Amino acid sequence: MGRIIVEQHVTADGFAAGPGGELDWVDGSITDSEPMVSRMLAEFEDTSAIMLGRVTYELFIAYWPTATEDPLAAPINTLPRHVVSTTLSRAPWGEHEPATLEPGDACETADRLSAMYDGDIIVWGSLTLASALLDGGCVDQVRLRVAPVMIGAGLPLWSGGFAPRKARLVENTRLETDQVLLTYELR
Repeated sequence: MGRIIVEQHVTADGFAAGPGGELDWVDGSITDSEPMVSRMLAEFEDTSAIMLGRVTYELFIAYWPTATEDPLAAPINTLPRHVVSTTLSRAPWGEHEPATLEPGDACETADRLSAMYDGDIIVWGSLTLASALLDGGCVDQVRLRVAPVMIGAGLPLWSGGFAPRKARLVENTRLETDQVLLTYELR
């Protein structure tokens, strides 16, 4: 049975994006992306699928299907991708196999995917989807990739009305780039 893992880039002052959804601070906050890329490539070994909300899907298809030089492109473009959306009618992925459109309830979809896959199902970005999954208690693990930058204002990491719950810190790793990886178990 697979685990639902919500993975978010976050600023040191707790924002997931700038006020207008800007993500320029993610790459702009470090001078060497190699340590984070190496880490993500290692994590792909345990990943069976990717789950995205509509907005993050639209950001991803503008880059990943043609990003042949990016070391993360091959796994992102070949892993099964599931897009949770009630507004899209299809989810093409450039010249690659299209993503599977998931128009149903987020938690029901997460539970079905967990039963379908043995490995991890990664939810990247997708703030609305991630909040719905947290609200429904459908998240097994949260990975925060804290960037060494503060932007002062922006979109909050979570916007759900979920009840407070305890999380258990299972990893706290500082990269030489001053990024910090925090991993929490939830269920």
